[in-house]
Amino acid sequence: MNRLLLRTKARVRDAAKPVTEAAVGGLTIALLRTTRYFDPDKTANFFGRVTRFIGRRLREDRIGRQNLTAAFPEKSPEEIEKILAGVWDNLGRIGAEFAHLDHIWDYDVNHPDKPSRIEFGARTKQIFDTLRDDGKPAIIFAGHLGNWEIPALGAVAHGLDCAILFRRPNSESADRAIERIRAVKMGTLIPAGREAPLKLADALQNNQHVAMLVDQYLTNGVDVTFFGRKTKANPTLARLVRQVECPIHGVRIIRLPNHRFRAELSEEVKPVRDASGQIDIAGTMQAVTSVIEGWVREYPDQWLWLHRRWR
Repeated sequence: MNRLLLRTKARVRDAAKPVTEAAVGGLTIALLRTTRYFDPDKTANFFGRVTRFIGRRLREDRIGRQNLTAAFPEKSPEEIEKILAGVWDNLGRIGAEFAHLDHIWDYDVNHPDKPSRIEFGARTKQIFDTLRDDGKPAIIFAGHLGNWEIPALGAVAHGLDCAILFRRPNSESADRAIERIRAVKMGTLIPAGREAPLKLADALQNNQHVAMLVDQYLTNGVDVTFFGRKTKANPTLARLVRQVECPIHGVRIIRLPNHRFRAELSEEVKPVRDASGQIDIAGTMQAVTSVIEGWVREYPDQWLWLHRRWR
């Protein structure tokens, strides 16, 4: 009887899956289209308030609190709650900004004194110009900090040939809706999967720049230390450098007051080598993870603490 019940549940679930995915996709499309009709700043404020209210009632809120307490044992419960509220606020704002990706990056290189949402320093511009003009490949990593969708906009807007690794949503229809938005001024998009490493390596061999997020926990990843605790990092970046040696830089977008952002490129992160001179995968990923940790310590309320971070 139990087996029959389980089989029946499985069949109902499988039959309902296409309907559920279609509903999620339809809702995603409707939400994105509707959001575009409203002022992006007011919408971001509204979405921030909504996610702060709803998020504090979700399971992920407990996960975020546990992660923050583990990372910052010296902070009081009140400080942890303040950071966590900021995390939800940032996440809501990203959702609102996603619908307006095609005009968020409004920096005019020909008129640098013109008011803009974006600011960056002289050193970041110098590094960027070198990467764009040297005719060589490079890997650019980022984390889930500030608005992590924005760096690709800046790369394309200022002429950096870039192939971007991204993860598809589970819903195919939602994926199509989101990909249509991401395809606007965001370079070559390479979905994560079995063929992704080959496509990324090909891009590097063709002197393109490869960009990827590197701060997610990966069960089969390599051991690194993050906030003093062992975790698993995705080794794709280091494996690519072992195939095609090239510079490694980090990029982050810091959320500023009044709906503005600061873009920063890190200095080159040197890969770690073993005794034979070959790229050390775990060591290189530790070097990259240490950069991410430094960023998060500066702006803990702008990082995504809501998922598994340690073993």
